[in-house]
Amino acid sequence: MIRFVLSTFGGIFSWIVTAIFFVALTVGGVFWMYSRNLPSYEQLAQYTPKTISRIYSGEGKLIDEFAEERRIFVPADQMPDLVKEAFVSAEDKNFYSHGGFDARGMAAAAVDAVRSGGQDMRGASTITQQVMKNFLLDGSRSIERKIKELILASRVEKALSKDRILELYLNEIYLGQNSYGVAAAAQTYYNKTLDQLTVGEAAYLAALPKKPAGLHPVRNYDEAVERRNYVLRRLYEDGHIDKAVMEAEQAEPLKTVQRGDYPPFRETLPPRDYFTDEIRRQLSRSFGQDEFFGGGLTIRATIDPDMQAQAAQALQAALEKYDRGRGVWRGTGATIPADQLKTETNWRAALLKVPTDKAPRDVAGWHPAVVLEVGDRSARIGIEGVPEDEDGHFITAADVTWARKLRSDGTLAARAKVPGDLVSVGDVVLVKLLQTDGGSRWTLRQVPLVEGSFMAMDVNTGRVIAMQGGFSYQSSVFNRATQAMRQPGSNFKPFVYAAALDAGFSPETIVVDAPIEVNTPQGLWRPKNSSNRYYGPTPMRTGLEQSRNLMTVRIAQEIGMDTVAGYAEKFGVYNPMGHYLANALGSQETTMFQLVSAYAMFANGGQKVEPTLVDRVQDRWGRTVYRHDQRICDDCGDLNLRNGVGPRIETHREQLINPITAYQMISMMQGVMNRGTGRGISVPVPVAGKSGTTNDAKDVWFTGFSSNIVASCHIGYDQPRTLGDSAFGATLCGPVFQQFMTAAAKVYGGSEFKVPPGGYWAKFNRFTGERLPDDATGDFVQAEYMREGQDLIAMGVVVDGGFAMGQNLPLFQEGETDTGEAAITTSSGQQKIVPGKADFGTVSSGGLY
Repeated sequence: MIRFVLSTFGGIFSWIVTAIFFVALTVGGVFWMYSRNLPSYEQLAQYTPKTISRIYSGEGKLIDEFAEERRIFVPADQMPDLVKEAFVSAEDKNFYSHGGFDARGMAAAAVDAVRSGGQDMRGASTITQQVMKNFLLDGSRSIERKIKELILASRVEKALSKDRILELYLNEIYLGQNSYGVAAAAQTYYNKTLDQLTVGEAAYLAALPKKPAGLHPVRNYDEAVERRNYVLRRLYEDGHIDKAVMEAEQAEPLKTVQRGDYPPFRETLPPRDYFTDEIRRQLSRSFGQDEFFGGGLTIRATIDPDMQAQAAQALQAALEKYDRGRGVWRGTGATIPADQLKTETNWRAALLKVPTDKAPRDVAGWHPAVVLEVGDRSARIGIEGVPEDEDGHFITAADVTWARKLRSDGTLAARAKVPGDLVSVGDVVLVKLLQTDGGSRWTLRQVPLVEGSFMAMDVNTGRVIAMQGGFSYQSSVFNRATQAMRQPGSNFKPFVYAAALDAGFSPETIVVDAPIEVNTPQGLWRPKNSSNRYYGPTPMRTGLEQSRNLMTVRIAQEIGMDTVAGYAEKFGVYNPMGHYLANALGSQETTMFQLVSAYAMFANGGQKVEPTLVDRVQDRWGRTVYRHDQRICDDCGDLNLRNGVGPRIETHREQLINPITAYQMISMMQGVMNRGTGRGISVPVPVAGKSGTTNDAKDVWFTGFSSNIVASCHIGYDQPRTLGDSAFGATLCGPVFQQFMTAAAKVYGGSEFKVPPGGYWAKFNRFTGERLPDDATGDFVQAEYMREGQDLIAMGVVVDGGFAMGQNLPLFQEGETDTGEAAITTSSGQQKIVPGKADFGTVSSGGLY
C-alpha cells in the first residue's frame, strides 16, 4: 500500500515537474520568439518629445505659444518630490523595487478579475511598461503587445535609471485637455507651475492617467473627486503624507480652471495677433511645421508691444471712421434665441459662445453685447464682461442716427431715428463706452467691410516693431501686410525717380508734363494726372511732390523700363517686374512687407536691409539656431571704453544705390511732406514719405520714414472696388501714419537725415529748375545736394521721353483754376498774373527747349 501511494505521488510529481518544464520551455520559447525584431529601447536615451514653442517680446515677456501637443518638458531633478510620489503611489507603488514588471501586482489583478467574474479588469502595468507602450509600441490591447512590453521593460530597467524612466513617463503621458506631461497639465488645470501645486492638486493630476476624458473636473466631478481622494489615501498609506493632511485635502472641493476657479493660462497672454501668427507662418516654412509646433523653440520677437497697440488702434480708428461714414448698419449677423435671454446667467453663457469672427474680442474697448429689450427711444443691452448695474445699460437714440439698416434683400432702410430701427431683441451687437462732456454712454460698433494693413520697421536693422494685418485678427486672420498682393500706385514712383537720379538726372531736371498716348496690345493707353490737368515743363522734384503721372511715365520711357525694373527688383519691390510702361505708375501688385523694406533702403542711405520679425531662435537646449543681426561689434565686450566713446559696429551690407541718390530721394520726399500730397501730415521729427492712390481709388497708401523708423499704411476692400471720389492716400492713410509716428517719435526719437560725403550744395528755382546764385533767398529757392556734374545736366536737358507735346495745350501752374487767373512766382521771386487758359505759347520756358 505504502509502495502504491509513493508510486502514485511520484508519478504525479513527475507529471508536475514535466509540465512545469514544458510550460517554462513554452513561455521561454514565446518570449524568445517575441524578443526578436523588437524596437530599440536605445532611442529613449535621445528622447526629444514634442514641446511647446514660445514667442517672447524683446523684454522677455511671453506673448504667444504654439504646440501640436501641449507639453512643457521638465527634467526629473527639477520636479517636486510631491508630484513624483503622487504618480508612483497612484500607478506603481513598487516602482523603485521591481525590475520592470510587478509579478505580485499582476497576480493580484488576475485574482480580482476572477473574483469579480470579469467585472474588475484593472491593469497591472508598471510605469516602466507604460513607458514602453507609449514610446515603443502601439496601444493595442493584445497578448502579443503585452509580452513585448514585458520584455522591453525588463531590458530598459537595466539600461536606464529609475529617475530617467520616471522623467520619460511624467513628460510624455497624456492628461486630458490637450495636455501632455505634468507641467502642461498643471498649467491647464490650475494655471500653476509644478512647485505651486497643493497635495490635492498633485493627487488629481496623478488620478488622470487612468482615464483622462472620464475624470473631467466639470462633467465627471464626483468621480474625479473620488479618484483624487483614492490617490490621497495611497499617498498616506505609502508614508508620503500624514493622516491629517490626507483628511484635510480630501475635504477640499476640486478647484480647477475648467470650473472657473482659476483664470486660464491663455488669458494671461495677449490675444493672438497678426504679428505672432506671421512668425508662425514664416518659421514653419524655415524650420518645418513639425519642428515649429513640436521643437520647443524659444523665439525672441522684434515686436514692440506698445507700438503694436498704437498701430492697431490707429488703423482701426481710420477703418471705422471710413466705414461709419458710409452710414450703413450691418450688425454682426449673430442672434441669441429668446428663451436664453430670460436670466442673466443664460444670456451671459450664450454670449460667450458667440464666435470671435462675428464678435471679435481683440479690439480695445469693444464688448460683445445682446439686445435684451427694445423701447420707444432706447434699447437695453447685456454686455459680456461688464456687470449689470441697477438701471441697466442702454443704447440711446443719439447713437443711431448715423446709420441706415441694410435689409436682407440688399436695400437700405430709411435713416434710423431710434435703436429699434437698427436692432431687435436677441441681436448680438458690438458696443463701446463713449466718454462725452455730458457723461458716458454705450455706442454701437461694427467690424468695417473695408480693410487695411500697417507695418513699421527699423530702417537700419530691418526689425519689424509693429504689424497689423487687418482690422481684427479674430474677425479675419488673413494678414494683409504680408499676404495681400495690391497695387502700390504712386507709392512706387520713388523707385522710378531713384533710377533716373542714378542715370544722371537731378532733382531739378526739367520733365515735360503733357498728354501721352501709347499703343498697347489692349488698345490705346492715355495715362492722366489725378487732377486731369497737365503743367508743361516742370522740375522733376515737383513731379514727385505733386505725384504727376505723366512726368513719371516720360521719365520711365526715357531711362527704359528695363532700368526701372532692375531697380524695383534690386530693392525687392517685385521679383520679377514686368517691363510694361504702366508699371511705372505702380500697376503691378506687391505686398506691404516688400514695399516697407524697400523704403527703408532710402532712409538708411541706400544699403540693403533684410526685414525680420524675429531677433533670435533657440532650440530646446538653448542653442542659438538663428540670429538676425549679423553685424560685428568688436568693442561691445570692452569694459574699458573711454567716456563718450561708443562701440564700433561693423556692417557689410550691400550698397544698392549711391548714398547721394538716396539722400536726394529723402529730400524730394521731404518736399512731398512740406509742399506736396503729404503736406497735411504733421510729425514732431523730420520725416519723408509718399502717398499712393490707384485708379478709381481701389487702393490708397501712405509710406514714410524718419531717420530710424519706416512705416506704411494701406486701405482697400479685400475684393477691390472704389473707395470713393474723395479717397486719397494722404487723406485716409495719412492720419494713421501721423498718429503712429507721433507716438513712435516719443520712444525712438528722430533726427535730421544724415548728409553723405562726396557731394556739394547748389541752389535752384524750384519752379523753373534754373540754377541760382549761392546767396539767393526766398520761397522759390530750393537747395539741392548734388553729385559732381548733376547741375549741368539740370540746366541742359529737357526730358520728354520721346513723346510729342502739342502746341496750344491748356497748361496749369501752381494755384491756377480751370477758368480763373493765377498768381505765380517768377524766377526772380516776383509775383505775376497769368491769364486763364494759358497755353504753351504764352508761358514758354524760354531757352529750355
